[in-house]
Amino acid sequence: RMIMMGLKFMGEVPFRDVYIHALVRDAEGQKMSKSKGNVIDPLHVMEQYGTDALRFTLAAMASPGRDVKLAEERIEGYRNFTNKIWNAARFLLMHLNGERAELPPAQRSFPDRWILSRLNTAISIVIHELEQYRFDRASSAIYQFIWYEYCDKYIEMVKPALKDPNSDQAKTTRQTLAETFETMMRLLHPFMPFITEEIWQTLPHDGTSIVRKPFPTTKTDWESQEVEQEFALLEECRALMNQERAILGHTAGKRLHFNIHGKTDVAHSVFEKHKALIEYMENVENLSISGGADIAAPHLLTLTSGSTEVGTSMKGADLHKAKDNVTKQMAVLQKEVARTQQKLDNPDFVAKAPPEVLTDHRDRLARESRMIELLQQALSQITLEQTPHQAS
Repeated sequence: RMIMMGLKFMGEVPFRDVYIHALVRDAEGQKMSKSKGNVIDPLHVMEQYGTDALRFTLAAMASPGRDVKLAEERIEGYRNFTNKIWNAARFLLMHLNGERAELPPAQRSFPDRWILSRLNTAISIVIHELEQYRFDRASSAIYQFIWYEYCDKYIEMVKPALKDPNSDQAKTTRQTLAETFETMMRLLHPFMPFITEEIWQTLPHDGTSIVRKPFPTTKTDWESQEVEQEFALLEECRALMNQERAILGHTAGKRLHFNIHGKTDVAHSVFEKHKALIEYMENVENLSISGGADIAAPHLLTLTSGSTEVGTSMKGADLHKAKDNVTKQMAVLQKEVARTQQKLDNPDFVAKAPPEVLTDHRDRLARESRMIELLQQALSQITLEQTPHQAS
């Protein structure tokens, strides 16, 4: 009807692309109706959780071919996301009162180069997904970048650099913090217009409104595959360290001694290069880095993943409790792996499931299978440690 009216009165087609969104149902998948009493009032939701949280929820759940099961828990989760953004803005404002140095990306610190490269990737993904009308994938890319990469990783990594506000490192870090955050707000603006406008007006800015600023585009000098590969090795190492802490029952606050073995020349070089960063991020008391032979030794819990091997002492740990926890965790994971594998072995499921669902299941299967391998490594070493050593 709109096309016919446009042709009759304006002589042209009013639009050529049509986006048909899914039906919004309640949390149980039932169609909302007053008689069922399951209607979610958007005005009530906006009053309780905020308009931006509701907007982002609907975008994140807008997968083609599937109705939206709208639960207030999901909206509350994205309200927490807005809180995360506010906290990041406060952190930035705390450190903006100082000189900033605009160095080319290649001359900035490792954390600065990494976050700019990750931001460049996020921008590329968001632009591509918006062009495909995949608002769910676009919002997911923004969420992942802001929550896990900018807030959880980057901000933590640069805190030591900001301790001396007059240092050259602090000046370039302030520039990257501000540059990345401002770009991040413009990327998020179509999904969360109110919080981004409010924060943008609070920060130093030019222009009258964020809505008048251009949407972010990628920059070739931000991209660095070398930095991202180095960071991936550090993440692999840190994951093993955290796993060993969890297995032995050590809290994150306890300072431990770790041995790291880079099984390749590249891995060994990266660990040596970023030793101080690993020590800070993992609260390590003493860190030994070696190349060459494996680090497996008596009383040492050693886990291996890819080109990384990490070990820490089992002395002083409650090995009976550790063994029990590992056994229980393995049992849970083995059930999950069996359940996921059963789905992937089902031809009907594979034929009907959307590609992203299949990718998610395969990724989960690989991740959980890898975790079982690590736990099996730990279980055999803990069992051996518990065995009384015979005198020769």
